[in-house]
Amino acid sequence: MHNLGHTRSEHHPTHLLQTPDTFIRTPLPGLTGGLAIVHIAPAIGAAFTQMTLEFEPDGKLIQGPTQRLIYVLSGDLELEEPGKPIPHTLAPGSYAYFPTGYPHTLTAITSARVALIDKPFLPLDPLYARDHSAEPTPWFLLGNESAISAVPLNGDPGLLVRSLLPDSLAFDFAVNTMTYAPGAALSEVEIHYMEHGLLMLEGGGIYRLNNHWYPTKAGDFIWMAPYCPQWFGAIGKQPAKYLIYKDFNRHPLT
Repeated sequence: MHNLGHTRSEHHPTHLLQTPDTFIRTPLPGLTGGLAIVHIAPAIGAAFTQMTLEFEPDGKLIQGPTQRLIYVLSGDLELEEPGKPIPHTLAPGSYAYFPTGYPHTLTAITSARVALIDKPFLPLDPLYARDHSAEPTPWFLLGNESAISAVPLNGDPGLLVRSLLPDSLAFDFAVNTMTYAPGAALSEVEIHYMEHGLLMLEGGGIYRLNNHWYPTKAGDFIWMAPYCPQWFGAIGKQPAKYLIYKDFNRHPLT
């Protein structure tokens, strides 16, 4: 049925709300047997790219142009590493981080969906690495969100954060999941220099972006530019959960 031009999607200079009815699927170099939904890219002013990849069985993804994080949304896949005879099996909630230039092949066993974040790597000044006893470069990581301890945000047990990447200055971005109990909300409107890419995984609520208030639900994507006022509160009888990216661990002048 024709929707007569109606959508919840919105685009403003400081933010984007992209809802599934407006998703456009496109081929992607390095991806065979699948299509990419490009949620955000430098064309809008972002410093990173975030996509959802949709795989057919036996679809494949190979190494990209820069560092990368993947998070499995649905389906089962195998991840081949160089020099490892047995591939890793990935299920929903599994994730992997690949430094720039790290060879890898991801193969779908079933139909599958994967969240993907690519970002040009910003090296850490060696002075800071020395002062903080930090590794100068990030390393390959493989894990599952369910194995990560949840930390209450600002001591609120109704708002739990799981950090997918280590607490190390070697990494120049962070990716977390945030789970809100029904009725839970951020304790303040946040305004900061970092930008975000956010994919709603479960439930829904109300997101404030600048001076706009948006109903959001599972499947929606949100981009927030630096200094965009932002706030979220969960609405409904089930928890709300999202996957969120932010640039991190670097001096604001770099």
